[in-house]
Amino acid sequence: MKKSRFTDSQILSILKQAENGVPVPELCREHGMSSATFYKWRTKFGGMDASMMTRLKVSVTATTHS
Repeated sequence: MKKSRFTDSQILSILKQAENGVPVPELCREHGMSSATFYKWRTKFGGMDASMMTRLKVSVTATTHS
């Protein structure tokens, strides 16, 4: 599987900025990503905090290695 250019904390930070009113196109330009990537992250990680994201990653890793 392809490794992300962004860490979990960076993804959460970007999603928080959008929640606080920063326009999505501006965020995408600033971080060098596509708007499709942003909306995919929002669908997958929206509303999560760091501990929830870690648990999700652990469960996905355990499932793929079983």
